[in-house]
Amino acid sequence: MTIIVVLVIGLIVGLLARFITPGPNPRGIIVTIVIGIVGAVIATYGGQALGLYAPGEPAGFIGSVIGAVVLLVLLRLFSR
Repeated sequence: MTIIVVLVIGLIVGLLARFITPGPNPRGIIVTIVIGIVGAVIATYGGQALGLYAPGEPAGFIGSVIGAVVLLVLLRLFSR
């Protein structure tokens, strides 16, 4: 059940990041889920490095969306 919840939240975060980030998004649903999950991981470790989160504390929803947006911007920069 936990995996399903992670996938659904990853999908929601990935979709929000795609709507926030301008430009074409020709990627599929699986890539959107992965972007959401990896965005949450980026936000967690980035927030811990900046002192926003304690060690072992996950990033919040807004932090996950910001991490996913950062990941999308980086993907667009490196895909060109």
